[in-house]
Amino acid sequence: MQAAYFEQYGPADVLRYGELPTPTPKANQILVRVRASSVNPVDWKVRNGDLKLITGFSFPKIPGRDVAGEVAAVGANVTRFSPGDRVYGMPNDGVGGANAQYALLADSVAAFIPEQLSFEEAGAIPLAALTALQALRDHAQLLSGDRVLVNGASGGVGSMAVQIAKALGGGEVTGVCGPDNQDLVRSLGADRVLNHQEHDFTKDLSHYDIVFDAAGKSSFVASKEALRRNGRYVTTTPDPAAVVAGKVAAAFSTKTLHAFMAKESGSDLALISAWLQAGTLRPIIDRTFPLQEIAEAHRYNEQGHAAGKIVLTVE
Repeated sequence: MQAAYFEQYGPADVLRYGELPTPTPKANQILVRVRASSVNPVDWKVRNGDLKLITGFSFPKIPGRDVAGEVAAVGANVTRFSPGDRVYGMPNDGVGGANAQYALLADSVAAFIPEQLSFEEAGAIPLAALTALQALRDHAQLLSGDRVLVNGASGGVGSMAVQIAKALGGGEVTGVCGPDNQDLVRSLGADRVLNHQEHDFTKDLSHYDIVFDAAGKSSFVASKEALRRNGRYVTTTPDPAAVVAGKVAAAFSTKTLHAFMAKESGSDLALISAWLQAGTLRPIIDRTFPLQEIAEAHRYNEQGHAAGKIVLTVE
């Protein structure tokens, strides 16, 4: 199969495109003919070696955490999916594997793509939507009527978080973004939109029940005065030093810090599919690149200015 891969950690220049062996599904896996994938910040952090204590030193590595395509083959114990089914999901090997013509998914983490979605739209969803859902429902434990702030509301995760906060019953939802993306964030359902160049949300004293820092640009220590009593701060891109400082500060506060990484989940993705089917959620795509141009897609993602997701199409 053709795949994007790298044989050493480093900048985008280490990415290659060429022939690698097609994987074989194990008993509880499905082999997906990938039609679309994406680039997420975690992908270039893995490529850089920022997570090498987790991802290890075996090469080559295929990046990518979003798979959308058709089932090509199923393992011996798989009964829910059949060849030809349109499916999407997030590989659960902890490294990636999605940016290739074929990828493996455990049958427990895969879901059917809603009928009205293209492969490109489906490829923009799994990691971002699972992250937003788990951040708000499981870690922030969002309650009906909660005031929610999403920092980085126009990004891949943030654009999903604004919509999911409303779907979960959030009250006033505030999105923080740059000046060029304010209309987009309003269209996603945000009740308030703040231009981060003009408004520092951390000065909104005791205003929010939940601060979800989808951009990884703030910290619990900086944000805690903006939280109401028993407020919750959630981040998915934590700086280790900031987390340690935050945990110390939270120990003397009624407010809490939650740092996490999204977990693969077929049941969560099925809920997301139902919302997509109903029109409650919609994917936002900034740009589309062919898989052969993955290095350029990584460079673009690293700039941090994408509105929504960067999608890779796979021939």
